[in-house]
Amino acid sequence: MCYIVGADRGSHSMDKSITLPPDEIFRNLENAKRFAIDIGGSLTKLAYYSTVQHKVAKVRSFDHSAKETEGDPLYEISVQEEITARLHFIKFENAYIETCLDFIKDHLVNTETKVIKATGGGAYKMIQTCLEFKDLLVDKEDEMTCLIKGCNFVLKNIPHEAFVYAKHADSEFRFQNTHPDIFPYLLINIGSGVSIVKVEAEDKFERIGGSSIGGGTFWGLGALLTKTKRFDELLQLASKGQHTNVDMLVKDIYGGAYGSLGLTGDLIASSFGKSATTDKEFSKEDMAKSLLHMISNDIGQLACLYAKLHNLTRVYFGGFFIRGHPVTMHTITYSINFFTKGEVQALFLRHEGYLGAIGAFLKGAEEDNPNQYSWGENYAGSSGLMSVSPELNPVQRARSGTFDMLEMDRLERQLVNLPLLQDPTSYIPDTVELTEDALARVYWLYCFEEALDGVVKRAIASQKDQPEAVERAEKFRQKYRHKLQTLRHQPFAYGSLTVRSLLDTREHCLNEFNFPDPYSKIKQKENDMALKYYLKVVKSVEELSWEQRQFTLVKGLLAGNVFDWGAKAVSDVLESDPEFGFEQAKQQLQERPWLVDAYNQWIERLKGPPHKCALFFVDNSGIDIILGVFPFIRELLIRGTEVVLASNSGPALNDVTNSELQILTERIAAMDPVIHTALKEDRLALVQNGSSSPCLDLSRLDKVLATVVRERGTDLVIIEGMGRAIHTNYYAMLSCESLKLAVIKNSWLAERLGGKIFSVVFKYEVPSKAQG
Repeated sequence: MCYIVGADRGSHSMDKSITLPPDEIFRNLENAKRFAIDIGGSLTKLAYYSTVQHKVAKVRSFDHSAKETEGDPLYEISVQEEITARLHFIKFENAYIETCLDFIKDHLVNTETKVIKATGGGAYKMIQTCLEFKDLLVDKEDEMTCLIKGCNFVLKNIPHEAFVYAKHADSEFRFQNTHPDIFPYLLINIGSGVSIVKVEAEDKFERIGGSSIGGGTFWGLGALLTKTKRFDELLQLASKGQHTNVDMLVKDIYGGAYGSLGLTGDLIASSFGKSATTDKEFSKEDMAKSLLHMISNDIGQLACLYAKLHNLTRVYFGGFFIRGHPVTMHTITYSINFFTKGEVQALFLRHEGYLGAIGAFLKGAEEDNPNQYSWGENYAGSSGLMSVSPELNPVQRARSGTFDMLEMDRLERQLVNLPLLQDPTSYIPDTVELTEDALARVYWLYCFEEALDGVVKRAIASQKDQPEAVERAEKFRQKYRHKLQTLRHQPFAYGSLTVRSLLDTREHCLNEFNFPDPYSKIKQKENDMALKYYLKVVKSVEELSWEQRQFTLVKGLLAGNVFDWGAKAVSDVLESDPEFGFEQAKQQLQERPWLVDAYNQWIERLKGPPHKCALFFVDNSGIDIILGVFPFIRELLIRGTEVVLASNSGPALNDVTNSELQILTERIAAMDPVIHTALKEDRLALVQNGSSSPCLDLSRLDKVLATVVRERGTDLVIIEGMGRAIHTNYYAMLSCESLKLAVIKNSWLAERLGGKIFSVVFKYEVPSKAQG
């Protein structure tokens, strides 16, 4: 099916002869199930659902009931085909619209009826266009309903969808971490006029106000004043103008500030005020700028009054008047800040232009209930937020983003907050925001580019039996390098830029070219090797005094964390020295006092009563999980603490996955009665975390894990590793006790934190209410 929403905000010639590059733009079109289109004045937004077939790595335990021979692997690895759902959103110039409809008609092969749903002013024009296609029917959807549905969807599923625009800051885009509960909010949709909508729930919204003075007013009056007919050109003029040449300021009337009323001298007293008293010609640029301020201030004040009246602090702006233009975002931001005295921020949306198309799609796809799933942005197939620099002229801007794409993959697991976050609304997963830290950004982009050869080599090695793997690996290299180059010039392209987003983008690109788990064979080998030493490690620990035992277990946990193929300093050693093992890793560790050292407080706590339940977010396969984590949690189990091991749902680097951990635990339980009994009595549980990332976002965890955490009364959270405890969650505030520990395996990062490579972070935190 095909659903269309739209508003006719301008007429542009449509050239049916234009050819589209379907493989690059209309990806997976042959598997498309239904479509939606939103047609604006100059841009068309297309949404469609497709199924994507890609490779996944699966592990399966061998039957160990028969007598094993030396060298038998613990489990087998197979690569299987899996079909997942993907949403595609494409934005392009209206010149391509008829060619686009040709594509839709030709590819609606899997649907019984070919229906186009349309809404808004553009719907009637679309009826005429679609009449050419005998088997396409036209139906209409309500434009505002589609807009709200689309807005809800992006706010719920794209963590850094909303941003504050700060024109003169180092980072002009300041992305906000979306609150888990997105309602209620105010949506100010600035089209030809202004609609102010209060949104209270998924299907509960109300238009509470509006104005006839909107984008159409700016466009219309601007055309009369400047003889400029194109909207983008009008904004270009405004970006170069000085409104003070046209507007009458407070100081023009009073010679300075009006102190008794709290009015500064630079405040606009009368828009266009000087034009009535000055006998001279005003420039087009100055008049356009004055007009922009007049319209924006009017809308800003109106928005503030409604926000106050309904006690709302989240105010989102959208509509063709905004459309990512820095000039309009700046004037709206200034206006909101002025009228609310900084209490309310003007929020804009990365994918604001897609809202109508997304909403129309969701309306048409209600039988599939897409809202019951969680969705994640596929960085490999998304083009990101284009540059909106005012220095770029309108034609260049339009051409730089001729095709703008967003892809969303349906996630297998529904994602929710960790119930133990102290304040979910203020939780920010990432430790450093690279859009705001230029030195760190330069370093990490360089670091990831330097590591690219090694990743390509590893990907090819993981599929030696497939001759085309070299070609696919090269395509991966080109795509990921292009992403890094884009981020050098436009750090804000995909929202917040962090070490986590760079890692996740790399994983998405690897999956795109069917390298689902490049480290699978390394993990298999390291798991097999580490298991042989498990009992020896456990027995040596048991012989120690209590104090010595606790320190040895912590040191073992830290030494295990050294074995991280994601850290170049470590992977170089592991490649060149096959003998580098558990004892050698212990010797590399920083001596106490550590860089961050709360070990004494931890030991004092262990002298008290046992914790009820510990949630442990595990990290790497092999020595880390088997010789580091298991002896540590074994001690917790002996103390009487239940343990939940949370591992990745899908592969990332050499991190242990839930399916691998199930097999490893079963094997360890066969050797160790403590683990065997804990499993049998359900005091040890293995739960997937819902992630396929080397980092950890505690606001997007598997719903099942959240339920387990709540039901077991978890009162201790342990987060291990650089990705999960340093790059993310270093500052995360939890409502229970927490341990964050890692070995810093990057020289640059270690120096920045005031240490050296292999420095230790051992951070034990108790929430203030628990301390009392």
